[in-house]
Amino acid sequence: MPWNETTKTEYTRPRARFESDLTDEEWILVEPCLPPPAKRGRPRKTDLREVFNAIQYVRDGGVFARMMDGFRVLGRELAGRSETPTAAAIDPQSVETTESGGPSGYDAGKKVKGRKRHIVVDVEGLPIKIAVHPASVQDRDGAPAVILRVLEKAPQIKKIWADGGYQGEKLASALKKLGIGSDLEIVKKPKDVKGFTVIYRRWVVERTFAWMSRCRRLAKDYERSLESSLAWAQLAACRFMMRRIARAATC
Repeated sequence: MPWNETTKTEYTRPRARFESDLTDEEWILVEPCLPPPAKRGRPRKTDLREVFNAIQYVRDGGVFARMMDGFRVLGRELAGRSETPTAAAIDPQSVETTESGGPSGYDAGKKVKGRKRHIVVDVEGLPIKIAVHPASVQDRDGAPAVILRVLEKAPQIKKIWADGGYQGEKLASALKKLGIGSDLEIVKKPKDVKGFTVIYRRWVVERTFAWMSRCRRLAKDYERSLESSLAWAQLAACRFMMRRIARAATC
């Protein structure tokens, strides 16, 4: 089930170890959906209810976000860089939602009805922050909160590259009110270039989206809640970072 502030209040369970644990009534509904023990091989010793509770806890407890931070630090070290980035790139990705429902909106620019994933990466393409909101939220409206969270993680950042969707006085004023002193630089595609071209500094974040999109779960947004959608995006980021780290460590 989706786990958000509304359901937390409704299903608060003081006797459980964690609020995300299933109640007995919920387990009665979930248990028939899980695979039965195999008739061959070793007998099952794992309690599937505990496994399900663990999955709920991991998605609710910020574990994926902490994993993402740890993998980014390790990836930067293997690339010969300092632990904390001083520059970053920001970009959104709009994806369609499904009949599962939940918050969504219409991105008029991309002509997509669904949600928008805002991602900020370092110069290696390693994610610093991911945010998810309805696709109707314009880039310049969603950026201030995302950039603020990024600077809380990496206050040394002094340069953030972005595309033309982030330009304008509205975003500049919003960043100024938040006391954000980072230099947001708009990098546009050259006017005389037609078709696809690699754009300076922005290509790293586009590459990261491409890596994450290899996770079929992200082809569309199948989640009912924004929190669950964010968890899957963070997990996909962790997976591709683990692969990069493994390759770098064996070279």
